[in-house]
Amino acid sequence: MASSEPVLTRTETDSIGSIEIPGDAYYGVHTLRAEQNFPITKRPISVYPDLVRGLAMVKQASARANKEIGVLDPEKADLIDAAAQRVIDGEFHDQFIVGVIQGGAGTSTNMNANEVITNIALEMAGREKGDYAFLSPIDHTNRSQSTNDVYPTAVKIGLSLNLVSLLDELDLLRKSFLGKANEFHDVLKVGRTQLQDAVPMTLGQEFHGFATTLGEDHSRLTENASLLTEINMGATAIGTGITTHPDYAPTVLKHLREISRLDLSTATDLVEATSDTGAFMSFSSSLKRNAIKLSKICNDLRLLSSGPQAGIGEINLPAMQAGSSIMPGKVNPVIPEAVNQVAFAVAGADVTVTMAVEGGQLQLNAFEPVIAHSIFQSITWMRQAMWTLRVNCVDGITANRERLGAMVGASVGVVTALTPFIGYAASAALAKTALLTNRNVADLVVEAGLMSRDEVMKQISPARLSGLETVTAAIPVIAAEDLPEA
Repeated sequence: MASSEPVLTRTETDSIGSIEIPGDAYYGVHTLRAEQNFPITKRPISVYPDLVRGLAMVKQASARANKEIGVLDPEKADLIDAAAQRVIDGEFHDQFIVGVIQGGAGTSTNMNANEVITNIALEMAGREKGDYAFLSPIDHTNRSQSTNDVYPTAVKIGLSLNLVSLLDELDLLRKSFLGKANEFHDVLKVGRTQLQDAVPMTLGQEFHGFATTLGEDHSRLTENASLLTEINMGATAIGTGITTHPDYAPTVLKHLREISRLDLSTATDLVEATSDTGAFMSFSSSLKRNAIKLSKICNDLRLLSSGPQAGIGEINLPAMQAGSSIMPGKVNPVIPEAVNQVAFAVAGADVTVTMAVEGGQLQLNAFEPVIAHSIFQSITWMRQAMWTLRVNCVDGITANRERLGAMVGASVGVVTALTPFIGYAASAALAKTALLTNRNVADLVVEAGLMSRDEVMKQISPARLSGLETVTAAIPVIAAEDLPEA
């Protein structure tokens, strides 16, 4: 019977020896040793709640499977099931204290889950924490399992759950850019290639391109997420299924699909699936792709808003904070800059994942903890970066319409729209003259008698310049003596 007196500590023993555990702790000896051995990042696995939920889902599914195939007492299975559900619901996450970076291929994380869920179950049964003679973290909660199938499966489930919120935020950001594309649909500007003036376009087209890019990334991330649905439960240590009942693998898969609501499947070759971590590398690569493309968009936003007086100054980003401790009135593009830095971190994390995948040896990859940490961190940071970019930047962007109009009017790029009517040679000569004299191209065309004012204005209308209306014209042959002089 449980004591009513608070217990300051309890003694737990493993193969190494005995250790004192805080009396109110739900974790046990294996967890505490790991917490002491890996004080590296000062970040516990609980910083990734979906990983903790993934672990609890695996333990719950295993308890149900073990009960169904008759290898675990129904009372004990039900207690583990109920305790795991409480973790899935968000309770006791503060008890998952082992560091995100750890040796042992995730064994410490698996034992953290085993001990916490066991002690929750013991408490629910009216027993003392640590009463492992009644319910054991290893013999019962970890029945039919090994770290080597539990950990990668939990990571894949956790990443799949975590990805949902990232994709939601990515789509919201896409829609934000799309809204700006509609708002700026009639705003002409000068397009640029290699940072030099090219041909006219609309600001709406530019922002629509940003939205399309993000939509493509949404599709690629969704496709790569399917790689996370193949699991190796039932493999135990190396894929041979040692210590498991023949019916365990299909039964635990059935329950895990029901609990997670994910379209999971068991790998056809469990030995290969236990040693190979290529799915994580592919998924990490798709995150890097998204991060790099988002960073490129942020580069463009910073360039387009540069100035505001001596730069490009085509758009205005929301002023979020003072930009200098010495220059009064200076405001910097801090939100895009922060997103750039997240992209750099995601790219670095992808290199880490790649090296960790390559570092696996023989029947197991010992470096799955850093793989998991790197990808969970990338998803978390990317989601928050997208949120702040949308809410604190994109939604508040305005167009500097007067400046945009003036730059289009003064740009020799508009002459490109007239080449179907006056030919390339005449257009080139007019462009040269406009640059040397700083005169308007339209005026020079009219003065040269090549086109009427009405026809020129029609061809350099926003619809024509942006390509929204197609133009067909026979290019005239103009004698060299008739070309305007530079």
